[in-house]
Amino acid sequence: MRKWLLLLCLLLLLPSARGIAEQAEETIPAEPMESSAAPATTDEAALPPLEYAQFTHRAYRSYDSETLKYKIETFKIKGRRCFLVKLWMQDPGKQIKKATAEWKRNIQLPSAMAKKVEGAALVINGSGYVSPTYPWIPENYPGTGKDYYYTPLGSVTVTDGEVYRNLEGVPYYGLTLEEDGLHMYAGEENEKVLARSPTQTWSFYVQCPMQLDGEVLTPQDWDFAGRRARRTVIGKVDRNNYLILSVTNEGGDGLTLHEVNDFFLKYFETEWVYNLDGGPSTALLARKAGKKKLTAIAGGAAKDADIMAFVELTAAEQIGE
Repeated sequence: MRKWLLLLCLLLLLPSARGIAEQAEETIPAEPMESSAAPATTDEAALPPLEYAQFTHRAYRSYDSETLKYKIETFKIKGRRCFLVKLWMQDPGKQIKKATAEWKRNIQLPSAMAKKVEGAALVINGSGYVSPTYPWIPENYPGTGKDYYYTPLGSVTVTDGEVYRNLEGVPYYGLTLEEDGLHMYAGEENEKVLARSPTQTWSFYVQCPMQLDGEVLTPQDWDFAGRRARRTVIGKVDRNNYLILSVTNEGGDGLTLHEVNDFFLKYFETEWVYNLDGGPSTALLARKAGKKKLTAIAGGAAKDADIMAFVELTAAEQIGE
């Protein structure tokens, strides 16, 4: 009799158990709409574009394709006109490009270098450089400033996989483009940097790595950081999402790097933040989807050593050829 009572209780509980299971299936959250983009061509699926609801301003320009999306918002910080690019790429290692002036021969306008990048949808200025106007080099560089004229700063220079410079015993401070996107280095041995097979590099002063995992690296007593100036600053949020801040001199002389640090810390969580060349070299160029011509949104009137450009994946890249 006791066995029959137990069996009856079990039969009565089965519908409830099934109902709980069905309810659990119904309450599994749906994937974000942004994840409808095609999967990344790398081993890991692409993370969705971020909305950054904590910081949203008037959209100045936007670009929306399956593999490349950006929104450029305009606003003011301390009265200075700024532009923030909220950038998403399906496969940054393939979609970030570099174009340069002629090594040791000249510097060029960003718009001229951009013509070397097929399909460039967004372009910013890149490395700081050495020239007769800016002859300074770090004390641990061998030779004199003249030996580095019309080349970017940085103890390592790689363009399209070719190593143009490798200063033995001089640590690397700057950005590299690797298979999974951009990486920042703050005093790494060149051998370790090159061991990761970077295809491109961008560099400036050794103090230009600004933040790493939320920790500020910018020296408080660095005179350059305390000056108000036009700026181009890039931050990596995750493997597919990046932020680019362009600070103009509209409304004043620009911002200090300390003020830029405060801005990123207040509104965003980043893996790292890096200060590219600025001042007259500042450049932000963009084009509308379906259009061929890039237009200058900020700066772009001065010559630079190199640029960083962003493109869509080609059809062949999307299918993994």
